[in-house]
Amino acid sequence: DNLKPRVDWLKGLGMDDAQVAKTIARHPQLMSYSLEENMRPKVETLHRYFTDDRIVGALSSCPELLGHSSKRLDHRISVLDASGVLAEHSSCTFMVLTDAAFAARFE
Repeated sequence: DNLKPRVDWLKGLGMDDAQVAKTIARHPQLMSYSLEENMRPKVETLHRYFTDDRIVGALSSCPELLGHSSKRLDHRISVLDASGVLAEHSSCTFMVLTDAAFAARFE
């Protein structure tokens, strides 16, 4: 069963059963992502900026974060961090903007 490792990994991040269920329901594609090549590296990026609790909250409310490229994720978070506004924005908000809209608003 290839779902169990992903479910276990999400629980290992600190998600409870309800958060795991919500995360998968919101973004079922997550269950097809590679743990080693997609999910873990992106969460490592998130760990450079956020606490475990904030990561769990972000992923359970916006699991689409893991659907964006690592480059895009890292770039946007680092821009917001350098601007001192990272804490003010939800992860979904800054990731769904087009590149042009993000640049106009934050760069």
